[in-house]
Amino acid sequence: MRQRLIGLAIAILRSRIMVKKILIVDDEQDIVELLKYNLEKEGYKCYVASDGLEAIEKAKIKKPHLILLDIMMPNMDGMEACRAIRAEESLHGVFIAFLTARGEEYSEIAGFDAGADDYITKPVKPRVLISRVKAILSRQKEEEKKEIIEIGDIIIDRSAYNVFVRGVKLMLPKKEFELLYLLASKPDKVYSRESILNKVWGLDVSVVDRTIDVHIRKIREKIGENRIKTIKGVGYKFEA
Repeated sequence: MRQRLIGLAIAILRSRIMVKKILIVDDEQDIVELLKYNLEKEGYKCYVASDGLEAIEKAKIKKPHLILLDIMMPNMDGMEACRAIRAEESLHGVFIAFLTARGEEYSEIAGFDAGADDYITKPVKPRVLISRVKAILSRQKEEEKKEIIEIGDIIIDRSAYNVFVRGVKLMLPKKEFELLYLLASKPDKVYSRESILNKVWGLDVSVVDRTIDVHIRKIREKIGENRIKTIKGVGYKFEA
C-alpha cells in the first residue's frame, strides 16, 4: 500500500512538472476567459495579464512556456512588450505568439521582427488555436536539441560557449558568439538588422548598424568568409 502511494505521489509530481504554462495577455475579459477555459481544458496551466507592462512582470514571475499576446492594449502595446520580453535574459527561450485582430501584412511582419514565434489572427476557432499552441510548444524539444549545432565543419556548443572550426577550438566574445549562434540556429533564414539588434543586444543598449557589421566581419575572419552571407538592404543569413 505504501509503495502504491509513493508511486502515485511521484506520478502526480511528474505530471505537475510536465504541465505547460501559458500566459494570456489581452485587455478584453471575455476573450481571456474563453481562451483560458479552452486551454485549461487541454491540460495547460494558464495565467492572465491585461496589458504589456503586467505581462512582463507576470512572465518574470511565472516563467511561462508560451505567451499569447494581443497587440492593441493600454499602457504598453503587444509589440513593445514582445521586444521587452525578448530583451529579458531570464525569459530566454519562452515562445511568443501574437493573437490579434490586426491582420494586415505589415503588422505580421512587424510582429516577427519584434521577436514573435507565431502570428495568429482573430477570430480563431478554439480547435484551431489549440492546434497552433501544440505546434508551437512541440518546437521546445527541437530548441533544446539545438544546444549543440553542427553544420559542416563547424560545431557550436551553447552550453559551454565554445565554437570548433575543423576541430580547432575558438573562444569568441559573448556578442560574437550570440550573433553566430542566432544565425546558425536557423540556416538560410534571413535575419533583419532590427531583429539581430533585438535578439543579440536587446532594447536597453544603444547600438548602431555599424556595430553589427563589425561583429560579422570579426566572425568571418574566424570561421571563414563564405559562411555568413550579406543580404543587401535587409540583413544576414548563415548558409548551410
